[in-house]
Amino acid sequence: MDYLILIIGLAMLTLGADMLTRGCVGIAARFRIPEFIVGLTVMAVGTSMPELTVSVMSALKGSSDMAIGNVTGSNIFNILIILGICSLIKPIVFEKENIRRDIPICLGASLLLALFTLVLGAEGGVSRIEGIIFLLLYVGSTIYSIRSARKDETEAEESAVTIGWARLLMLVVVGLAGLIYGGNLCLDSATSIARAWGISESIIAITIVAAGTSLPELASSISAIVSKKPSLALGNIIGSNVANILLILGMSASVKPLTMGGITTLDIGMVVLSAVVLLVSALVVGVRRITRIEGAIYLAIYVGYVIILMK
Repeated sequence: MDYLILIIGLAMLTLGADMLTRGCVGIAARFRIPEFIVGLTVMAVGTSMPELTVSVMSALKGSSDMAIGNVTGSNIFNILIILGICSLIKPIVFEKENIRRDIPICLGASLLLALFTLVLGAEGGVSRIEGIIFLLLYVGSTIYSIRSARKDETEAEESAVTIGWARLLMLVVVGLAGLIYGGNLCLDSATSIARAWGISESIIAITIVAAGTSLPELASSISAIVSKKPSLALGNIIGSNVANILLILGMSASVKPLTMGGITTLDIGMVVLSAVVLLVSALVVGVRRITRIEGAIYLAIYVGYVIILMK
């Protein structure tokens, strides 16, 4: 039964991702703003709803390590697995704004997470005040990104402009619903299968739960790449990672201060490392893209990380 539910969930993810991608492209055209920014905001926050649900509920139930672990695991998965897979399908090219503005914001949020959890405070974790700081920074960074992007407005595609508002909203709402519900089905079934195979709870929490809540990002990013909209995929991942730290952990810590629990320095370090790896890919002179070889390296780094966790 779990295998059937997994297949149904994957089908919902596929259909939801296609609808969300088409809706976001249409919104970008209607507002005359770059597709990247739509991916960074609407698409990123929408696909981060599973992480938000898991982390906030975990905080309310006193499972701080699950709240932090879900975000750290998702951020690592987003860059190393999702961008790795997407770049294998088609190399992802960086725009100058990604290098100057977006990736540094992602890296800054990762470094701030490391500062709050590993340096400040006697026990480590994220306090309520630090959570509020996260939320304020998220609002500020989003406003900054949107305003700076409007200076580089691009012409909308005629095919996208012809789509009516009602249909665009339906595509986004139904697409998000399909992604979130399909992701939950995949997560529950995959967790049951993993337990049946004898995989430990700690590995399930750090890898399968984090990967499961990132399924909407994976499905929507692959759909964007296949639809020849790589800026949507890149914006979705960078935006999701920033939202995971600043918005989701910010909300979770504001509800209840978070402690590290079973989350280690290695896990937080991998969040920072993945952001650094992305920045390095963007700064390679003459290339400034994630090539297929780099995508394979991303995947290998993640596999190595999981192997270390299982020891």
